[in-house]
Amino acid sequence: MPARADRIITALSWWWASAPLLLFIPAIAYAVGLPDVRREVGWAFGLLALLTAAFAPTAGLVAAQIGDRREARGRFLIMAAVSSVPILFFLLFGVLFPECPDGHHC
Repeated sequence: MPARADRIITALSWWWASAPLLLFIPAIAYAVGLPDVRREVGWAFGLLALLTAAFAPTAGLVAAQIGDRREARGRFLIMAAVSSVPILFFLLFGVLFPECPDGHHC
């Protein structure tokens, strides 16, 4: 079980580290001359990056707790804190502020 827990923790750490790359894939595709990727499926990469940023630290924290890995728990808590910033910005500016009608102070 200890080796399996370490492999799961490593995989979840790498998965979390891929979130920024997932977020920038549409922009990279646009820069290399593939504007259709950004137009048609850019939202999917953004959603996948958001889910990765939220789910990977949570699953990693559970795996570290079950595997009794104290240093990994601390790492996943830091990952969760770092991930919470863009998630809160997305919720605040992407969901809550657009619902406010023009001219009103929400």
